[in-house]
Amino acid sequence: MITTDQWTRVLGEHEHDGRPPVLPHTPEVEAIIRLALAEDIGRGDITTEATVSPEATATAELLQKQAGVVCGLPVVERVFATLDSRVRVERLVAEGAWGERRPVARITGPAHAVLSGERTALNFLQRLSAVATMARRAAEEVSGTRACVLDTRKTTPGMRVLEKYAVRVGGCHNHRTGLDDAFLIKENHIRAAGGITTAVRAALHRAGPAQIVEVEVMDLTELDEALAAGAGLILLDNFDTAGLRAAVARTAGRARLEASGGITLANLAEVARTGVDYISLGALTHSAGALDFSLEVRE
Repeated sequence: MITTDQWTRVLGEHEHDGRPPVLPHTPEVEAIIRLALAEDIGRGDITTEATVSPEATATAELLQKQAGVVCGLPVVERVFATLDSRVRVERLVAEGAWGERRPVARITGPAHAVLSGERTALNFLQRLSAVATMARRAAEEVSGTRACVLDTRKTTPGMRVLEKYAVRVGGCHNHRTGLDDAFLIKENHIRAAGGITTAVRAALHRAGPAQIVEVEVMDLTELDEALAAGAGLILLDNFDTAGLRAAVARTAGRARLEASGGITLANLAEVARTGVDYISLGALTHSAGALDFSLEVRE
């Protein structure tokens, strides 16, 4: 889980520090992998058990078959290690590398584990590589502007920690991981609380010294109210580009601004050029799909 302080630091950075993201080895990640294996293998891989000797070994290659960013090799390693510690995964490309048709890893070890883990490993690799590829394209679209692209909570249930890792591998940034990470006062909160000012002031009273209070606004009048209430980060919901430019000019650095709603890869660069600090893009995760990989036993 990304803590509030970590989230705050991410929002304060417009560039990565050059070090590749590291997949967290947490009980949460291990639980996701074990659940996926249990879902696929169930009471046992009856085909492999019936046709392949328990003593057999295998060498296989993971093949990338579509252009994109490779992401998920550490998860592949954990999948096979969970099944059998004797399986070895040799990375042939770096995590986060762009490529097209090529082998990305060589797997050796007991054939039962290699065959039984195949689909689970591929499912993780295909999904995370697609998210990282989408993130890479988004990061390239805003290159040269002050804006950085943030993900959202529109993630596959149970997969959030892995998909947000893939976003970082691709070159974009994480917004909050969950509802316990940071304050984001949305339209429904405002209605339930009785207004922007009331909601922002209540959140500021609850917030710690390092915590950001963000509030969603629908127009320039609400922006003025959010600024007066003391919000440090303001989400501009479904503003057109003229409205975004006007919001940047009116804010004049008093708060950071995030554009959201109706944003795609096609208009991302145009939004970035308005001068906003952040652009949240749910498509990084909810529309990424899967990148094509296969596992082929060589011997």
